[in-house]
Amino acid sequence: MPRRKKDEQERYRNIICMKVTDMELEILNQHAATAGLSRSEYLRKLFLEKEIHIHYEIVADMKVLRDLLNEYGKIGSNLNQIARYFNTGGERSLAMEEEIRRCISELFELRKEVLKLAGEVDGDS
Repeated sequence: MPRRKKDEQERYRNIICMKVTDMELEILNQHAATAGLSRSEYLRKLFLEKEIHIHYEIVADMKVLRDLLNEYGKIGSNLNQIARYFNTGGERSLAMEEEIRRCISELFELRKEVLKLAGEVDGDS
């Protein structure tokens, strides 16, 4: 059966060219194949029917953040040791309870610092 002729308005007369990397082309091909469409059909549907969401990933490589993460690690290690002590039948002592309170207090202080830094990164400060 011969193809039906498209109306003059339905014909694709305009060509848009764009450059992509090998990786981008492979991803495009995979997505089009999964959808059961040609590349052109897939891009057309994506362009006309989907809303495009732009995501910005902010990567911060600040010494202060690394230091805070190290502190969280140390405090977490201390809390794990305390929990293991109690879980293996260790006696509660005033010193242990004080250490737990100190660790929790440090966590809250670090949380405040992180929130303050997050405000600076977001531009709130």
